Amino acid sequence: MGIWNTVQKWQGKSVPPCSMIVAAAGSSCRMGGQDKLFAPLAGVPVLTRTLRAIDRAELVSEIVVAAQEERMEAVADLCAAAALHKKVKVVKGGASRTESVLAAALECDPRAELIAIHDGARPLTTQNEINQVILLALQKGAATLGVRPEMIDEMIRAGWQTQAAAPSTPVTDTVKVADDDRWVASTPDRSTLYAVQTPQVFQANILKAALQAALASGEPVTDDCAAVERLGKRVWLAEGDVENIKITTPVDLIIVEALLRQREDGR
Repeated sequence: MGIWNTVQKWQGKSVPPCSMIVAAAGSSCRMGGQDKLFAPLAGVPVLTRTLRAIDRAELVSEIVVAAQEERMEAVADLCAAAALHKKVKVVKGGASRTESVLAAALECDPRAELIAIHDGARPLTTQNEINQVILLALQKGAATLGVRPEMIDEMIRAGWQTQAAAPSTPVTDTVKVADDDRWVASTPDRSTLYAVQTPQVFQANILKAALQAALASGEPVTDDCAAVERLGKRVWLAEGDVENIKITTPVDLIIVEALLRQREDGR
């Protein structure tokens, strides 16, 4: 079923604009001196692959990239070389992820009812996954990538009961909570633990209010859902994809390249 038939089936109306923020202002501090976003992935920069996947998503109306000030020109050149079809804007990121995402959110099209945030270093996302999560956000107020098509009906029935959601995968390793001296303090029940991914999609007004409140509090948050949680909104965890890997270390780059080649060989 085509994406627009899907929209008609579940919405009966056109989809509000969704702006996609790409978080690309990180320091790559665990990459051994290599900028992960410009690292070649089967001959193509990581960020280029991420942007092209987003560019193919029909329900994304524009792309706003938050980049380090000293890398803005290089990122703009990369966007131009990627030959993207959607409008792309590169904005200056901040000292933290929250500052960067908020700066980008304030530069999004004011007509956008939805804002999605995706890590620039997650290049294995697909256009279908992005479209699906936007459709979910239309119904739930917020949602994220990683949901199988057959799950959409079930989540739409949930309606607007949740204000935020995130793709996640169950944690497979045992996790220990340690004290300041690295002595084990407790062992959480692994069955309740999930690793959260992006993209995360929110109603624009909820996201902006959450990020502004997080900055005003001075307390750091590690992802955008955490900021929404602090507003008292419940966050629902959708099923994620184990291949939706964020490149953080050189080993991640090797794994993602192997997965990419496997995908291409399977075409």
